[in-house]
Parts: sequence; C-alpha cells; structure tokens
Amino acid sequence: MTAVNTPKHIAIIMDGNGRWAKQHKLPRIEGHRRGAEAVKRTLKAAQENGVKNLTLFAFSVENWNRPKLEVLALMDLLERFLSEQMSELIKRKIRLRVVGRYRELPERIQTLLHKAEEATQDYDEYTLGLALNYGSRTEVVDAVKAVAQAAIEGSFDPNDLDYDGFSQYLYTRDMPDPDLVIRTSGECRLSNFLLLQSAYSEIYLSKVLWPDFCENEFKAAIAEYASRERRYGKTTEQIKV
Repeated sequence: MTAVNTPKHIAIIMDGNGRWAKQHKLPRIEGHRRGAEAVKRTLKAAQENGVKNLTLFAFSVENWNRPKLEVLALMDLLERFLSEQMSELIKRKIRLRVVGRYRELPERIQTLLHKAEEATQDYDEYTLGLALNYGSRTEVVDAVKAVAQAAIEGSFDPNDLDYDGFSQYLYTRDMPDPDLVIRTSGECRLSNFLLLQSAYSEIYLSKVLWPDFCENEFKAAIAEYASRERRYGKTTEQIKV
C-alpha cells in the first residue's frame, strides 16, 4: 500500500556511469551497462515502494555531442534493454511513456519504443517515463510551436492560455509533475531536465554513482522527501490548517 507521504512521481537524473567505469578501470560503456542494471533495480524498487510514476533521464539532446562510438554503444544498450524489458513491463502492468523527440532516434529504437508503448498503453496504475533525446528547453520550444499552430488553426484562443493549458502541450501532458527529483553522483544541477515540471519538486542529491544506486538509496531519498514540508508558496501555519 502507498503511504500518504510517498511521492506519486519520482524523476531521476542518472549520473556517474563514466566515473564509475573510470574508478573500476573499465571502459565507459561498461559503466553504462552497469547503469542499465541499476535501472532494472530502481524500476522494481519504485513499484514495490508504491511510487506510481518513475521518469528516468536516459539520453539528452546534448548527449549526441559525445564520441560517436559511445553514442552507438548507448543505442545498442537501449535496444537491448527495451527488448529484454518488454515482457517485464507487461508482466508487472507498467505503462511505458517516451518523453522527448524520439522520432530522431535510430529507426530500430523507434520501432521498439512504439511497440512497447502500444503494448502497455492500457495500464493505468504504474508508469515508466523514459526521457530520450530530451531537453527541457527543446520541450518548451516544441510546446510553443504546437500552441501557435493551434491558434493559427482556430482551435485555441491564445488569450485563454494559462500554465495548466500550456502543460497539455508538453511531452509529459498525461503525467503528474514530479514530487521528487533525484540526482546521483554528487552533482548539483538539473541539466535541462523537466525544468517546468520540477518547479515545486523536492530535490535529493545522492553521492552514489548511478551503477551503485540500490533500493536502500532509493528508500533513503523517499525518507528524506517524507521529512520535508511542501508549502507551495504558503506559510507553515496555512498548510497545517
């Protein structure tokens, strides 16, 4: 059963694969491979701890600037992960949602993503969001273009626009905003990840490198979240009324 103070949505910036590999004197791709194993552990931990929505920052729009061989290896790992996890998502009734410009990904990846989304689209209790070819600034630009097009077509009056309406044009339109954002590896930045959606999110910075992230660390983040007071601009006295 989900506790009252359990986050409904946790978003994770999975950082530290390269440093983990360097510490262990292994190739960077081995760090990414171990990171994929951490994804599986975290998905299981989220469901077992009652977290209904989990979004993972898997590949950013800026990651295309990495060495070509590393990008190719990351695409291979993503393909393998999707192929292996399809049956697991169906077995555990977890909906897959792709967040980002995934049509710019390799065609074989697009095919797997579409197949997984279609196979899991009717599951409504748990959702795994994969942020792929994602950047928050890119998302905002895409949303503004969509709003402008709707106005041109006459289906939307821009004078009626507010944030709730604008959020329906974001990639995450059918997902709640994250209650908690976790970043691993000790870095202290959001890296262009869900900037609008995280406006009131709690942030938990873990010093653990992503390949070593485990259920105990996941639970520690939830416990820290539960200890915080979320006021949304109000005073303590107001929220306790």
